[in-house]
Parts: sequence; structure tokens; C-alpha cells
Amino acid sequence: MASWTTKDIPDQSGRLAIVTGATGGLGLETALALAGAGAEVILAARNPNKGRAAEALIRQRHPDARVRFDRVDLASLASVRDFAQRQLASERPIDILVNNAGIMALPRRETTLDGHEMQFATNYLSHFALTGQLLPLLSAGKARVVEVSSIAHRSGRIRIDDLDYGQGYRPWPVYAQSKLAMLMFALELDRRSRANGWGITSVAAHPGAADTDLVANGMGAASRLMTWGSAIALKLIGHSAQDGALPLLMAATMPGIRGGEYFGPQGFREMKGPPGAGRIEPQARDAEVAAQLWARSEAMTGVAFG
Repeated sequence: MASWTTKDIPDQSGRLAIVTGATGGLGLETALALAGAGAEVILAARNPNKGRAAEALIRQRHPDARVRFDRVDLASLASVRDFAQRQLASERPIDILVNNAGIMALPRRETTLDGHEMQFATNYLSHFALTGQLLPLLSAGKARVVEVSSIAHRSGRIRIDDLDYGQGYRPWPVYAQSKLAMLMFALELDRRSRANGWGITSVAAHPGAADTDLVANGMGAASRLMTWGSAIALKLIGHSAQDGALPLLMAATMPGIRGGEYFGPQGFREMKGPPGAGRIEPQARDAEVAAQLWARSEAMTGVAFG
């Protein structure tokens, strides 16, 4: 079978897609491909200057693209709520939601405006809140919802009694927890959609070791040597952001996908290669912990689904 590429994306004309973190890296590549396939795309991100640049780039590549920037800061639950309210006011059903935005390995513990640990909140908690608040539009559109996880979920553990890592903060375990949470969220959302008749197809994907600005942004306060070394390693063992976006696009658009599926690169340890089925670690399938995480997430965000 030939490798799946953006040429295999079905016509997306008339469909509405929202991509978080869509002004750079994987999010921008995902938005570019969806717009190129005819979808109307909302670039959900926090920097208006980058938003305008991303809009211009997409229109340069695809002159007929229907694309617009809409600000959301995932470090603020109020900003997430405002963004969701604007979408709800439009009453336009959503066909695709790609919860992609993220930060990685902040060297020191930082907190959001709401007092939550920054990685957990940005990567997972705000996406939980966003999805819950958009649920009426997602259900109306029988949407494909894609949670972007990572190979880092393999080492992740959910600290259900200290999700914000108030004690013992370490950059990489915290990042791994956030990406495990994203995968567990995808699986639990699928279970709850089936049980409640929401009509959502909830899936997850990861990009492998993609060469984006995520490492540099996350480790900006660390040594330049470490950041430089990480960038070199990615070029050796990983692949481009464009290739890293393919599992996300497959998850978002390939016909016949069932809820609960997971996609990633097919090469060595899923670090690079053509997209296909990804490996889900046993801890991600723990439905009891997933239910506890869901309940804690509702309490932390004030957002209840359904």
C-alpha cells in the first residue's frame, strides 16, 4: 500500500475546522493542508501577529482559502471560554477540531492565570475545557475530534492527587503526564460519546519526533547548548513538521476511522515515517483512572460535558 499523504485527504469543501496552535509548527502545517483541501479553517492561537502571518502564508499557498485567525490563550480559562462563546454565537456546526497547541519541558514550574501548572494546563486542561464548551457545535457537526498526544505518553503517569505538580516538579515527567492525559481524554471522550449519543468521533494522533519550535520554546530558559543539541538530534532521528502533521491529518480526515483510534509515524519507535496506527501504552487504557481524571478536570475547569 502506498504511503498516505496530503493528496489522500478527501475534499473538505463546506466543512469547518478549528486547529489550536495553528500559527506555527504542526498546527500551521495541519491548517495549510486542511485549507488546501477546501475546508474553512479557524486558526486558534494567542499571537495576533503570528496569526496574520499564518493567514497570509495560507492564502499565498492557496489563494481561494477560507481561513481566519481567532485569538485564544490556553493559559487562561477565561480566554478559552470567550473563544468558545464566539463560536457558539455563530451557531455553525464544527466538523473537525484538532487540539494541537502545546509547550514542552519548561525548566521551572510556572502557573497560569488560574493557578494551574503551565504544561498540564496548556497542553491538556484548556483543551478539555474548550472541547466541553464546544460540545453542542461538535455534536451538531458529528465532528472528528483529534487530541494530539506524543511518544512521551509512554513514560507518563497521572498524578491524580497532584495534577498540578505542586510538589516535586520535573520538566519531562510533567510533559509526559500532559500528553498521557491527552490520549486518555481521547479514549474517554469516545466512550462517553458512545454512551451519551453525542455523535463525535474522538481519536488521537502524535507527530513522532517532529522538527518544530516546540523544543526551543519550551527550553528557552535553559542553556543554548541544550536547545541546540536537541535540534540537532531531531534532525538526525526525526522528520519535518510537514511530515509530523500527517498522522494528525490522517486522524482528522481519513474516511472509515472509528472512535478511539490512535495514529503516528510507522518508523523506528514511531519517531518518523509514513502515518498509520500508533501504539497505545497500557496506562492510557485505564478507564478507571480516565474517569477520575475526567472528574478532576471538570472540577479544575468548571466545565461539565453534556
